[in-house]
Amino acid sequence: MTSPPTVRKLVVEVVDARDLVPKDGQGTSSPYVVIDFAGQRKRTNTRARDLNPQWHERLEFTVSDPSSMELEELNIEVYNDKRFGPVASATRKNNFLGRVRIYGSQFARRGEEGLIYFPLEKRSLLSWIRGEIGLKIYYFDDDKIPDEAKKPESVSPPPVSSAPEPTEIPAPTEAAIESQSPLPIPVIDVEEIPPPADQGLSSAPDDTQPPSEVKKAQNSASSDRVRVARRPNGGADYTHFTRVITGRFISSSDSLVPSAYDLVEPMQYLFVRLVRARGLRQCESPYVKIRSGSHSMRSKPARETSGNPEWNQVFALSQSKPDPTLEISVWDSGPGEGFLGGVCFDLSDVPIREQPDGPLAPQWYHLEGGEDRQITGDIMVSVWLGTQADDAFPESCNSDAPYITYTRSKVYQSPKLWYLRASVIEAQDLRVPQPPLGSLVDLRVKIQLGFQSARTRRSFSNGNTSTFSWLEDLMFVVSEPLDDQLIVLVEDRSAKDPVLLGHAVIPVATIDQRLDERHLVPFRWFNLDGSGSNGHGQGGVAYGGRIQLRLFLEGGYHVLDEAAHVCSDFRPTAKQLWRPAVGALELGILSARGLQPMKTKSGGKGSTDAYCVAKYGKKWTRTRTITDSFDPRWNEQYTWKVYDPCTVLTIGVFDNWRMFAEGGEDRPDYRIGKIRIRVSTLESNRVYTQSYPLMVLLRSGLKKMGEIKIAVRFASSALLPDTCALYATPMLPRMHYLRPIGVVQQEALRGAAIRIVAAWLARAEPPLGPEVVCYMLDADSHSWSLRRSKANWFRILGIIAWAVGLARWLDDVRRWRNPVTTVLVHLLYLVLVWYPELVAPTASLYLFLIGAWYYRFRPRGPAGMDARLSQAEGAEGDELDEEFDAMPSGKAAEVVRARYDRLRMLAARVQSVIGDLAAQGERVQALVSWRDPRATRVFIVICLVVSLVLYVLPPKMVAVALGFYFLRHPMFRDPMPPTVLNFFRRLPSLSDRLL
Repeated sequence: MTSPPTVRKLVVEVVDARDLVPKDGQGTSSPYVVIDFAGQRKRTNTRARDLNPQWHERLEFTVSDPSSMELEELNIEVYNDKRFGPVASATRKNNFLGRVRIYGSQFARRGEEGLIYFPLEKRSLLSWIRGEIGLKIYYFDDDKIPDEAKKPESVSPPPVSSAPEPTEIPAPTEAAIESQSPLPIPVIDVEEIPPPADQGLSSAPDDTQPPSEVKKAQNSASSDRVRVARRPNGGADYTHFTRVITGRFISSSDSLVPSAYDLVEPMQYLFVRLVRARGLRQCESPYVKIRSGSHSMRSKPARETSGNPEWNQVFALSQSKPDPTLEISVWDSGPGEGFLGGVCFDLSDVPIREQPDGPLAPQWYHLEGGEDRQITGDIMVSVWLGTQADDAFPESCNSDAPYITYTRSKVYQSPKLWYLRASVIEAQDLRVPQPPLGSLVDLRVKIQLGFQSARTRRSFSNGNTSTFSWLEDLMFVVSEPLDDQLIVLVEDRSAKDPVLLGHAVIPVATIDQRLDERHLVPFRWFNLDGSGSNGHGQGGVAYGGRIQLRLFLEGGYHVLDEAAHVCSDFRPTAKQLWRPAVGALELGILSARGLQPMKTKSGGKGSTDAYCVAKYGKKWTRTRTITDSFDPRWNEQYTWKVYDPCTVLTIGVFDNWRMFAEGGEDRPDYRIGKIRIRVSTLESNRVYTQSYPLMVLLRSGLKKMGEIKIAVRFASSALLPDTCALYATPMLPRMHYLRPIGVVQQEALRGAAIRIVAAWLARAEPPLGPEVVCYMLDADSHSWSLRRSKANWFRILGIIAWAVGLARWLDDVRRWRNPVTTVLVHLLYLVLVWYPELVAPTASLYLFLIGAWYYRFRPRGPAGMDARLSQAEGAEGDELDEEFDAMPSGKAAEVVRARYDRLRMLAARVQSVIGDLAAQGERVQALVSWRDPRATRVFIVICLVVSLVLYVLPPKMVAVALGFYFLRHPMFRDPMPPTVLNFFRRLPSLSDRLL
């Protein structure tokens, strides 16, 4: 009896709305909600004359295709029912009050939903819309058979009812019937080839000697072509007989490059899937050898299942230098490694698998061995030709990397991170010991979560010796699954040694989630266990008082694990708050060239085993490791969804050392270099293929490690209005602006997030080491570096360079270096003064012309790392040594003292600049503060005279006179500083009052 089909249901709970627009002419509205999803349309009841209506109605929809639910769109529109206005009308169109569009990627599974308030959007530019609507949206899978499609009904406003009875208006459905064609059937020829004459043993098959006799026969029951060939076995004096299997595959095309892999070069591989064997003689953990040309691979020992060993492995052999044959042999892993049989394939007509074809079905083949061509068993294998786009390639044992565990390509996902906010309110019934004489009671709450720990400030008492308050928030980072425990400790730090008054253990899984600031989480009281303190209890657990906390997981924040300026994702933790994707980022990691040797093999030969790691959003990708190559070719392609183009893709290259670790040894991988690409610098739907230098900063200085060649494309169909709307929205989620986190606390939380992500990825197989994660996430970006300080200073100079250039141009105009330019400036100034309404459009036109002029010099591709901008080329050795020094420093006292003195000199310069800036501001304040009575008296008299002159004279004439005076010829100008500047410099500042 078959189980009923599973049907996915989408539930929309319309809770309430707030601050709607009045549309009935009497300062109110009668709103109702219409929801449209996948051709199904339903509506709520009308709430008469209510700008803050509450519905609490549940509308249910059927998801026809759960696999494409993320691509569906849920349209929610709010209308004003005109039947309840001052003049009831059933013919006039109801007023539009706003709409919300929600995409399937924002739907939550039942049990994970939350009440979210969505701001109502306009339908057109001139719409007058305001307010928000509260919704709960979730889906679940139902085992009931769906009802048949109903006939469409017209939408009509139902009568007002206090009980929520939603009206369903289903649309007709259409069933799409797709015909499935059977898989292509291999057509096999049968050919019998007798064994050749006895020849000398050699280490490689002799393919130049043709067979002496060829007999052809058709056999529908046996799909084999048989040839007997002589093969050596480590100098043994017997011959192994194998069979050659060939076939031709009926395919519509011979192309090996799928359309989804158009950014990389196709690399042909011979795929061999080993499933199991049967009928073998008694043996101990047999294994399989695979050989084709110069490639030879070996499977893991089989799992013995009642005489039928299983392997379930896939091998990928590079076909850069193809060989005509493939040999598969089975061996006993016991003493002597006895030969159990083999089979040989002719690769001239091996099937070609093209995406999106399904996997090739494995078949049974006879194993033959010995001089009498005896069949020793059967093996189930499938052999096909494909490229790196094959879905079996990531899990295959690659001939380019013999170390299976640490060399495969993998895709990782960062854990889902939450901010945990713990609001410490107060504690009661505490048994506080008497503080030492002359000191006050100092109670603090310490909260521990794994390796994270935070402590409140000193408590203040409410007049009760057993009640203390803190009113302080502590924040932590947690990751799913939420299996950690929150440990709350109340300590008395009045004495020298802290005294524990009580503690409580709270599972994180029991803490509520909050999606925005409007969701009020209640306070909770937790009993403190006073065991081990000065409390007394029964049953081994002492009551040490109770503490009031408000604990919740913040889903409206984005948990930063990257530096803010190179962040690759700004989405909040709660999936319900995600915006729809604006495009897709496609990356093709092609190759590297000229890599430096990172390790030395036996014999003194240099070697590099390189792999690439790319990180964007929560998705990490790792290419396979190309062993012993200075010019590796990966040709792997990956895709990410892009939710915000103002993000950064990070690509790093590393040398694999973990594959050589033995016996639990931890050998970290070495960094070779990394590059960053900002998505917003990419034109839509354009492929950028170029090479970037790989540079790494060492204690000895900057070192170029080679080049990496990549292809990148940002596929997006967003129109100009959508792009403008996207750039107008805040970059971070709204909680970062409503309840911002301090800079110091944010950096501490980021460090905790990096540690959690590193520990999570280190548990994967193959693992991404902590050194890789920290390097990709720039974990040391906040540390002190004199080199970075210089780089930031020169960046500031580069920003104000345009202002310096403008000042120099004005000075040239004033000095009449080019009389024609000065005369034209006079004329332009007259026009702008006489027609001031032309100032704004002229400035806008000027900026447009500047942007159009610089279009000629736009970057032709995304830029990589800039050593000159980073001030890495001229960095001194001692500066780099200080940059790589740990905290606290492990250097000698003399070195630390010298660096401290250098830092003091640098800080003295900064101190002087800050003091000069403060002095200028204080002089401005001194104009009216009467600190210098004479200067203030002169200033206010001048201001009075200027006001009278401006009242009498037309302002345009005054502006023309001032402009011409400023642009006067040098022969009428005094070389000494102007009077206004002299007067300003004489004003007092507060510098003379500093100690």
